[in-house]
Amino acid sequence: MKLGDSIVMASFLSTARMWSASAFTTTTARSGRNARRLAAAGETLVGRHASGERRASIPALRSRATQNSLTAAPSSASSRLFSTAVAKEPASAAQEEEEEELPTNENDIDLLKLRHTSAHVMAMAVQQTFPEAQVTIGPWIDNGFYYDFYFPETTDEESGEIVPSRKLTDADLKKVKKAMDKIIGKNYPILRQEVTREEARKRIEAMGEPFKLEILDGIKTEPITIYSIGDEWWDLCAGPHVESTGQLPKKAIALQSVAGAYWRGDEKREMLQRIYATAWKDPKQLKRYKKRMEEAKKRDHRLLGKKLDLFSIQEDAGGGLVFWHPKGSTVRRKIEDFWKEEHLAQDYDIVYTPHIANLDLWKTSGHFDFYAEGMFDQMDVESEEYQIRPMNCPFHCLMFKDDIRSYRDLPFRWAELGTVYRYERSGTLHGLMRVRGFTQDDAHVFCLPEQLQSEIVDVLKLTKRILSRFGFDKYELMISTRPEKSVGSDQIWEDATKALVGALDELGWEYGTDEGGGAFYGPKIDLKIRDAIGRTWQCSTVQCDFNLPERFDLEYVSAEGTRERPIMIHRAIFGSIERFFGILVENTAGDLPFWLTPVQMKLLPVTDAVVDYCKEVAKKANALGLRVEVDRGNERLAKQIRNAEKGRIPVMSVVGM
Repeated sequence: MKLGDSIVMASFLSTARMWSASAFTTTTARSGRNARRLAAAGETLVGRHASGERRASIPALRSRATQNSLTAAPSSASSRLFSTAVAKEPASAAQEEEEEELPTNENDIDLLKLRHTSAHVMAMAVQQTFPEAQVTIGPWIDNGFYYDFYFPETTDEESGEIVPSRKLTDADLKKVKKAMDKIIGKNYPILRQEVTREEARKRIEAMGEPFKLEILDGIKTEPITIYSIGDEWWDLCAGPHVESTGQLPKKAIALQSVAGAYWRGDEKREMLQRIYATAWKDPKQLKRYKKRMEEAKKRDHRLLGKKLDLFSIQEDAGGGLVFWHPKGSTVRRKIEDFWKEEHLAQDYDIVYTPHIANLDLWKTSGHFDFYAEGMFDQMDVESEEYQIRPMNCPFHCLMFKDDIRSYRDLPFRWAELGTVYRYERSGTLHGLMRVRGFTQDDAHVFCLPEQLQSEIVDVLKLTKRILSRFGFDKYELMISTRPEKSVGSDQIWEDATKALVGALDELGWEYGTDEGGGAFYGPKIDLKIRDAIGRTWQCSTVQCDFNLPERFDLEYVSAEGTRERPIMIHRAIFGSIERFFGILVENTAGDLPFWLTPVQMKLLPVTDAVVDYCKEVAKKANALGLRVEVDRGNERLAKQIRNAEKGRIPVMSVVGM
């Protein structure tokens, strides 16, 4: 528990002693082990001073690594308050052990090559084991790779009967892994070859691989590159790869699961079978990864959300729509209140905008042209088409355009917790991490070119301050530069990229560069946070935008009296409230910081005679801003304590006569 939490608890206990007419005379631990822990931590609760004056003192409430139970026996016989501070057991040893961080594709090119080649070897093994399989795509992903396969119906050679398409099983995966090990053991060279488009098409047609033909048609660059495993197998590929299959560590590759996936993500196309796998540089890394995955299952926000009664997805209302229960709403409100306070302190204005708008607005912004597939269908309103919003930024542009702006007025910093709605296919929905309705912690800064770098520095400082409040202080940053297709002049791209780089350099933050990975409307900084078990999550983004000011004809009057375009900065810190909430729950395993816990203290009445007293205490505590509940008291004390522990209640007070 942090110092701030200790101060809150000291305040609570100081107030609690004034509510009770009884004086506290002793403090004891429930067990010898806890007594020793208490003595070691130097913790005290409420006691009687030598002069007879009552006082509350909590010099050091430790973090919830041990369970400390204290009881204070009152001298008064009229009512007795037994105060029990229970700190929960750790969710896992992962919080106590600082393990060596696992490498990532971004910081280890050798790992990326290993995974890419492993994907090719797996595809070759699948086709050796099941000759009817047709390959599609097989990219590397954050923790490994996958490959999609199509299994057509076949005809039994003896009976002539149609055999349904194969459904891969765990037993099939074992066969594939065995075939992979053989391929690795033969140490085939990995060969790169450049061919003409016509040559590639002839080879693919000869193999009878229709999906590869579609992939070939989608490749716009020349020449066509293919990678082969010896003379045994090849695929269209841009690389990179290791030099030979013998460089792959057999015991550091594991096939994990099979899932369904539509070709091109289109439910009207063929259903494919996707094999997920993981690959690492040595067996020790694989072991650590598996340990992380076991821990991740325990921390799954969907399970904890139900267990702790935080939120639900009501399928009767539709998939991807979040229902915030009272406890989850309490946490969300605290997050949003903190967010607003921090922004107001940094001279942002909080704004609110509509949830729908005329379709013409989205045509002006370009969203209808570029993101139509991610938007819900339009609705008819008095013979006009209206669109439920997928973004907030066009609304802020209209607000900027609502008046004549002077260079003296800039920058404008407008922040909004704006709920947006985007069409996601049902198969992609995942708890709070991917939903159809979510609230972005959106903000837009309209500034002068010479203000750009300082504004970006301030945004990054604010991002660090907010994320650290939730315990996230390890980041990975990436600057994404101009892509092939973009809007804006070379000079403005150069200046904006220079501002992003300059801001990070000014702060002394390390970063990588994703050449050509920027948005079409401007370069950006993406920030990933690292959680308690080493996973990274994309949350924050800072993006320069030259497109929307042009599309909406935004202008300000310069010092020379000319009309100029402002630069627009898009930025989000959480990304979305829903997704950040899910990440936070998994990071803490549901054991939220004291200031966020929906119920900070639970009063456990030993007898019905003290229930009314507990309710009075809870009412006064809640009036002071503390979140206190009273247990129903119809269970044995041990069961009450256990229920409170399961509910992740940080502090419990046992009240008896």
